[in-house]
Amino acid sequence: MPIVARPTPMVVLLDDDAALRQALTFLLEIEGYQVLACETGEQLMTQALPERDACLVLDYRLETGTGLDVLEALRARGVALPAILITSPPKPDVHARVERLKAILVEKPLLGDLLLARIHDVLALQAP
Repeated sequence: MPIVARPTPMVVLLDDDAALRQALTFLLEIEGYQVLACETGEQLMTQALPERDACLVLDYRLETGTGLDVLEALRARGVALPAILITSPPKPDVHARVERLKAILVEKPLLGDLLLARIHDVLALQAP
């Protein structure tokens, strides 16, 4: 039986902070992920997203709205990719929305390998 290689997993990153977006893109590429980095929710909403072997990493605070607003719009379009929301300590209502949208919360500052571990975990759940 031939071995079928899985595609390289993709991380779809949304962060309006250029320095953090570039740093995370560099880190994720070193870890072997493809990265689709977007500066705005509007830019992300125009992208053709894969249906599997990918996850979303969304910053909560954006210049225009929130990462949760973008995730809600993606979910309404049928995008079921696992999602990770990165934010500084969130208010209680944010926790409720994160749960409702079936996302994972990772708090800033992004210390250690927590974000990478969460990305690995959600992508591993998609393995055949």
